[in-house]
Amino acid sequence: MKQVNYNTKQKSAIMSCVKTMGDKHFTIDSLCKKMQKGGEMIGRTTVYRFVEKLSAEGVLRKYNALSGESVCYQYVGENNSCHEHFHLKCEKCGKLFHMDCREMSELVEHIKSHHGFYLNPLKTVIYGVCEVCSTK
Repeated sequence: MKQVNYNTKQKSAIMSCVKTMGDKHFTIDSLCKKMQKGGEMIGRTTVYRFVEKLSAEGVLRKYNALSGESVCYQYVGENNSCHEHFHLKCEKCGKLFHMDCREMSELVEHIKSHHGFYLNPLKTVIYGVCEVCSTK
């Protein structure tokens, strides 16, 4: 039996809100709050299920968190270029940063050629402390 995908008003509202995030990282909670501010009252479970579906389809990137932290997502949509770079995550404030750096591709190549190991930029996050938190 073929599964039918319904494009409900709720899914459309969630997708519209996700698109407004651009390439910024967000959590389920931050997405729900943004939708509520915009007048959309959609249950957290519905948002979570649809966001997970979008993640499985490759529309969103999912970044797993450390124990006790929220998972965050990033909209990639049609512009699927986020696979070309790595991310930095601040251990103090939790912010996730894009790392567009040519030297990183040299490191990736070194690891591949000298160690026979292929890094996956979709799942590679480097942890440390951001500049703002380090000056506090």
